[in-house]
Amino acid sequence: MPGSVPASGEATWPKDVGIIAMEIYFPSQYVDQAELEQFDGVSAGKYTVGLGQARMGFCSDREDINSLCLTVVQRLMERNCLSYDSVGRLEVGTETIIDKSKSVKTVIMQLFEESGNTDVEGIDTTNACYGGTAALFNAVNWVESSSWDGRYAVVVAGDIAVYATGGARPTGGAGAVAMLVGPNAPLVFDRGLRGTHMQHAYDFYKPDMVSEYPVVDGKLSIECYLSALDRCYSVYRNKIHAQWQREGVEKRFSLEDFGYMVFHSPYCKLVQKSLARLMLNDFLSHPNPNTETGLFSGLEAFRQIKPEETYFDRDVEKAFMKASTQLFEDKTKASLLVSNQNGNMYTPSVYGCLASVLAQYTSEQLAGQRIGLFSYGSGFAATLYSLRVSQDSTPGSVLDKLLSSLCDLKARLDSRRKVSPAVFAENMKLREETHHLANYIPQGSVDELFPGTWYLSRVDEKHRREYAKRSLNDDLPLEAGRVNSTTTTEHIPSPAKKMPRFPGTTGGPEAVAISNGDH
Repeated sequence: MPGSVPASGEATWPKDVGIIAMEIYFPSQYVDQAELEQFDGVSAGKYTVGLGQARMGFCSDREDINSLCLTVVQRLMERNCLSYDSVGRLEVGTETIIDKSKSVKTVIMQLFEESGNTDVEGIDTTNACYGGTAALFNAVNWVESSSWDGRYAVVVAGDIAVYATGGARPTGGAGAVAMLVGPNAPLVFDRGLRGTHMQHAYDFYKPDMVSEYPVVDGKLSIECYLSALDRCYSVYRNKIHAQWQREGVEKRFSLEDFGYMVFHSPYCKLVQKSLARLMLNDFLSHPNPNTETGLFSGLEAFRQIKPEETYFDRDVEKAFMKASTQLFEDKTKASLLVSNQNGNMYTPSVYGCLASVLAQYTSEQLAGQRIGLFSYGSGFAATLYSLRVSQDSTPGSVLDKLLSSLCDLKARLDSRRKVSPAVFAENMKLREETHHLANYIPQGSVDELFPGTWYLSRVDEKHRREYAKRSLNDDLPLEAGRVNSTTTTEHIPSPAKKMPRFPGTTGGPEAVAISNGDH
């Protein structure tokens, strides 16, 4: 079973470590990007065609990074019938900082109080949109280390992406993704296959500690993203070639060896360009590409170009986007569901893209495939790595249960409420004016949140934040449970109280059933 340890209790290298379960949360309201184009007075298609964005989710002042993470963690635990004492590590990746000292992870620990489990390692990780990936790597490394005690790790990536009025504002969004990490997983990390590139640049950063808004150099940010993609892909290919040589496999790795390829998505059009960029890399690195027929047909004019000189070369971009059209349709387009409909979630962005793939394909289509993931965070840090999907696609398998838990993703996106650009602008102005206020009662409507959502109920005079949870049952009082930044005053009973305790104090859970609960 996922997360179980050998019956003998002997220390063994855990098998098939990876992502067992996922949960995604996004706000209950969005603004239509076509309507936002009209409101902003820009040309039609600037956001919808130029950026590839259709809708943008956003938060009122009722939601912050703590509430987003509380919501997504509790849903992950409840929908998968997990006990809180089955978790030994909790990692958070976020760049939405509301306290310079206290971590989001410590706020989430309130969900664990009723179980009595305080033996939970991990803390927040921050570097723009890369923090979620670093947190995920920490969790995987823990499970594969001598520190692992047999319990699960939970990884949370969450952010609220907001921009000042102007050209960057339509690239915002908000949301959170929680992932359960352990052995015997349906999505297994390819061991030793990570291509990483890290470098110093001021492409996007947040030096103003009293503002939610970043400082952005748009052109430099695109250059950093694409240069990191080039370098990460090169390192990844070198590592997989070395593995294949040791195994006696004689072939060149290319984009076609990925069943699916997902990217961090600041906006959808950049993702399409990025897939074309990988094809460009394959073309330039190939010793003798066939430019007469096949994928590289008609591209011979670009044979001698230097990648570092092509970041803004429109001829190269158009040629390789055209040549990679079918690859994009087959390997990447489905991953943009959440990005297109909800916008950029920062640290959860690439994992929202992964969830989009899992939500739209069957276990038979996914079984045995290699999924490539490119994660980028400004400043900058990037990694390209891969997951292998379990071969077992039978009904009731861990893969089948993972996909079943995400099959309602599109319906959830469609269930949100559309608001006018004017209301969206009012919400952004309210967040701007009240960000970091003390002794503040949020003004946003609780009724408009999804049932079961945690929300900010007040900030006291010492900046301590209190949270309440909207009931899953609309007939019950809205404030059915309340937690604050220091104590729990009226905690909602957790599944841990109803689930059997896992025996032992040093070993991990003997077995955990992953089920598809109601949303």
